[in-house]
Parts: sequence; C-alpha cells; structure tokens
Amino acid sequence: MNANVTPDPSLDPLRDFVAAHPRLFVLTGAGISTASGIPDYRDGQGEWKRSPPMTLQLFMSGEPARARYWARAMIGWRHFGAVLPNVAHRALAHLEKQGRIELLLTQNVDGLHEAAGSLNVVDLHGRMDRVRCMQCGDITRRDVMQRRLEDANPDWLQLSARVAPDGDADLDGVDFSTFSVPPCTVCGGILKPDVVFFGENVPRARVDTAWAHLERADAMLVVGSSLMVYSGYRFVLEASRKGLPIASINLGVTRADALLTLKVPHNVSDALASFA
Repeated sequence: MNANVTPDPSLDPLRDFVAAHPRLFVLTGAGISTASGIPDYRDGQGEWKRSPPMTLQLFMSGEPARARYWARAMIGWRHFGAVLPNVAHRALAHLEKQGRIELLLTQNVDGLHEAAGSLNVVDLHGRMDRVRCMQCGDITRRDVMQRRLEDANPDWLQLSARVAPDGDADLDGVDFSTFSVPPCTVCGGILKPDVVFFGENVPRARVDTAWAHLERADAMLVVGSSLMVYSGYRFVLEASRKGLPIASINLGVTRADALLTLKVPHNVSDALASFA
C-alpha cells in the first residue's frame, strides 16, 4: 500500500478483497484510462455517449470509409500517441510486481498497462500503436503510418477536433474525398490499425491464453468496464460459473451487477491509488 495515500474507509472492502485473493484475474476497460485523457465510450447507464465505433465491414467497404477513418485517426493520434499511464495503471503494475496478479486482460488498445510496467498483459482487442496490412499481414508502427499520412495530406495538418475514445477525433462536416490513405509498402494492400473493430473476431490465441489464466485465478477484479461488450463480459460469466469471487470498480451500472461479490462505485484512480 502507498504510505503517502490516506486510506479511505469506504475502500476497505476493496483492500480486503485484494488481500484475500493473491491470484487475481484482472479485466480492465476504458474507465481506467480516462484519467490519462482518453475519453470513455459509455455513460453511467451503460449507453453510448457518441456514435458506435467503426465496424470492420464498413472499413473494408471502400475507400471513402477508410479515408474518413484515417483522416480522423491522423488528427486524433497527436493526442492519443502522447498519453501517459495514470496512477491506476501504475497500481496494477505494482500489484503484479508483488506477484498478486494472475493475468491482466485489457479491453483497451492504448498500451498504457505495458507503459506503466505491467508484463503479463493480454491486449484482448489489439494495440493502436501498430498497423496491419489486411492482405499480406505486415505489421508496422503507428508512428510510421502517422508520418506517411501527414506527408500525403499536408493541407489537413491545420485541422483539429475533439479527441474520441478510439484514438481518432470527431472530425465531422469535412469532405474526406481529398484525403489520401497510403497503401502497404510491401504489397500495396489495405492498411488497418492492429485492433479488433466491431464485427471482427478476437484472435483465438488471445482468448485461449485468457481462459488458461482464469483457470488458475482465485478471484476476478473488473476495473473501469461496464462489460456491455460480450468479448469481456464472457470472462465474468465464466468466473461466476466457476464460483470465483468477482469485484468491480466502476462508476455506474455494469452488465454483471447481479454477479458481483463486491461493487466499488468509485473513480478508478481514486480506488486504486493506495495500491500504487
């Protein structure tokens, strides 16, 4: 526990939960990264705050959809690519160093857990700092793609917009037909961020790794997720089926409220600060 943080008595049940379960399976969502400046997707009732994210089907449907996506991503990356871990990320990294985390499974694509020092991480939905070719599978860094986008579209550099949760920006009312999207340098194929879009399956290997660690866990801790997306919610269902205690730190409702052993309705950073 961080000796510089004055304990909040209302968080005693959370501290007791963590102390009692040395092999935590931790699932994190967008709520852990809001303190780093990345907006979340849903309100306190679990409803969308904005239009749902890009789907794979729309992205692959044609050049107009991809131009719109990459133009918004080019503007948004200037913020998203510079974000830093916050106290909640550091707290989970510290718990891992103490040997108290069986696995950290994150629904986020920001890479902030790894930046904070966590090692045993499964990025369920991929990483925004990588770009994949949909034809040959070549992987490149997102910052390299950023330079290519900016070089191909110098007239767009003056634009700015509100940052969105997906690493892009709410760039609306703009004619995207003039935006040029560079192709794969290896095969000329379509480039896509190496993340799981809506309508796209999570790679089997990631899911299998998570299931294997859940088998060895003695409890589950959900941090900053409403669990409205089934790809994360299914792990809570399985933990409940196995009889594991489940705690959640989240402001507002979650899809799994009826399954929880402990619900901590606190800001994630405040709740985890004493563990950093």
